[in-house]
Amino acid sequence: MLNDASGFKRIYIACGQTDLRRGIEGLATMIRFQFKLDPYDKDTLFLFCGKKNNRIKGLLWEGDGFLLLYKRLEAGAYSWPRNTSEALEITPQQYRLLMEGFSIVAKHPITELTNPPKGL
Repeated sequence: MLNDASGFKRIYIACGQTDLRRGIEGLATMIRFQFKLDPYDKDTLFLFCGKKNNRIKGLLWEGDGFLLLYKRLEAGAYSWPRNTSEALEITPQQYRLLMEGFSIVAKHPITELTNPPKGL
């Protein structure tokens, strides 16, 4: 599921480092209050990376409940943006590149839910 971006309306990544011990409530709270985004936005995937770059968590609201995703790579690591603590919206193409190990370079962080950047 995490290798394919089809079916997601939007994809956000939480740059920097996230404590992956957080569960659904902790990640949803982080999305709402730290990033000022709506965790209940249906078909929007929020991705988080921990201290180790080979593990990510995803949070997805499906309309009737949250889906918590966790992936640990057996070999290799994600090239996760570590230089900020903001959420960035990425395109499906950037998402596929991230899943393949390429770096994501975003020029405009998400600062408000009502004003997402047009292109990264």
